[in-house]
Parts: sequence; structure tokens; C-alpha cells
Amino acid sequence: MRIPFPQLATHLKQGLPPVVMLCGDEPYQLGEAASQVRQAARALGFAEREILEVDGHFDWSLLTVAAQSLSLFSNLKLIELRLASGKIGREGGEAVRHYCAQPRPENRLLILAPNLEYQELQAKWIQVVERAGVLLQVKPLEGQRLVEWIGQRLRERGLKPGPEVAAMLAERVEGNLLAAAQEVDKLVLIHGAGPLTAEQLGRAISDSSRYDLFDVPDAALAGDRARMHRILDGLAAEGTAEPLVLWVLAREVRLLTRAAFAARSGPRALEAFLSAERVWQNRQGPMKSALRRLPPARLRALLGHCARADRQIKGQEAGEAWLTLAVIGDTLAGGEGALPPS
Repeated sequence: MRIPFPQLATHLKQGLPPVVMLCGDEPYQLGEAASQVRQAARALGFAEREILEVDGHFDWSLLTVAAQSLSLFSNLKLIELRLASGKIGREGGEAVRHYCAQPRPENRLLILAPNLEYQELQAKWIQVVERAGVLLQVKPLEGQRLVEWIGQRLRERGLKPGPEVAAMLAERVEGNLLAAAQEVDKLVLIHGAGPLTAEQLGRAISDSSRYDLFDVPDAALAGDRARMHRILDGLAAEGTAEPLVLWVLAREVRLLTRAAFAARSGPRALEAFLSAERVWQNRQGPMKSALRRLPPARLRALLGHCARADRQIKGQEAGEAWLTLAVIGDTLAGGEGALPPS
């Protein structure tokens, strides 16, 4: 059968199926799911783990050998089949089908297939795996699903997040679940269990390092030109990669450009846009201020200069990328200096 990731823990409490297959392109969930399966196996006495790394030259008879050989340290064994390719081919499919036809009670098979192609999910050997055990496909978390995942993780760690906390953290990590988990663990260390407000989250993020990428657009939106330049200078001195700085600035410029277009239909349209984009409440004021000082033509010019900075970073255009980034940030912050032609 196929089950979603949130149901895995409950399913494993009912017993460990003969075969468990984990696939999908979200590495953090895939790793967590594999850890849960291994823990369940150990709890049931499957103390030995035999790992088979499958590459283009893998001998599929090794799966049969692993299934039939006796464990040296335990009567029970977990066989871990790690698939590097998106397809396993005819021989691999036959070997897995043969295993699933008569799984030995002293073995459990865990198949890890992070790069499995979508078409392969329709293959006959996959259908056999589903009949013999469980298949779980993890998918990247986006939008509200990511916010809910972060909120749940905060609560599991004993925190009581206030409004916007999970959304703020979701925007910061940009879908990177490992980064989100690390941020949550850090918040637990800083604050301990209990309520967590948006202001506390903001201070914790700001205190995590002297210069923070996300402080660049925040200072620019606030119109604090001096602080924006200090942060940029600090990031440059620390050796921060230029593409990362461009990324946070370009993202803000694109968001403001779309917001300016929505604002042409009136205040209600702008409010609806900000809500749809999940811009948290304490950023909406600075964004509206930025829109008042940045006409659409100036925002379009900034988009052109983001493209220029990208070309400079890649060596496709002469000029100093850090200077172009500083001009973009300064203009966002309300600087009146003329932008060079893009």
C-alpha cells in the first residue's frame, strides 16, 4: 500500500512490514522516514543491518544472497537496498519481485530510492512492493503545507508559536526542511519550552550572526540606507557569496514589482495580494512605504540591474557586482542616485 509521510509513525507502531520502500526528492523527510524504519526494526530485534549499494554495475544476485544468508550477530536482519539510479532495469525489477514473492520472516527489506523516476512508479515491480509491504513517496513541502509542518515541529519541541511565527520561519528557510529543523532546535535552546512570539523569533534570527542576508532587504524596505550599506559591507568582508545577496535583493524587487501592479487596482487589491503572498504583518508596513517611494518604472529598472549583477557575477559583463548590488539596495532604501543604464 502507499501511505503519506505523516502516517508512517502510526503505521510502524502496528508492525514492520516485510518490505518498506521510500522514494522522493525531499531529502530531509526521506532521511527521517528511513530513521523511523531503522528504529522500528531495532525495537523488534532486527539488530543487524546489511547495506547493498546499487549502481550501474550491481550484481542483483547479491540481494538473494543477502536474503538467504544467516546473520552473524542476530537471528533477524534488516537489508537496506540503496538505489542510486532513477531506474533499476529488467534484472533489478525481477530480483525485487522474486524477493517480495516469498519474503523471509527473519528479514526486513528497506528500499531507498531518492532519485526514482516518476514513470518507474508505474512499473510492475513497484506494484509487487506495494502488495508485499508499504511504499512512501516524500514530496517537497511548499506554501501552507510547509507552514503547517514547521508549526507542528515547533509544538512537538514544546514551543507555543504565536500568529505568523511559522509563516515567518517558512519564508526564511525557503522550503529547506533541514534548515527549518535546525532553526527550531536553536529556538528551543534559546527560549526553552513555552510561548514564542514573532518579535522573539525576529530577535533570535537577528542574533544568530553579526551580518545576516535577510537583514539586507529588511533594512532597505525600512528606508535605512546607512544600515543597509553596513550590512552589505559586512557580508562582503565575511566572504558571503554574491549570488546569495543577489537572490535576497532580486526576490524583494520582484515581489515589490508585482505588489505595485496589484496596487494599481486599489488598496483592497494590494491587501489581497499581500495576504495571498503570505507577507507577514510586520513587513507589510515597510513594503507599503517602499511602494510609495518607488514608482513602477524605478522597480522595472531595478529588475534590469538585478540581471546586470547576475551577468557580472558570471563574468559575462564587465563591472563590480558588489557595486551593482549596493546600488540596488540603496535604491530600494530610497536613495536618489541615478541608476546607470542597464
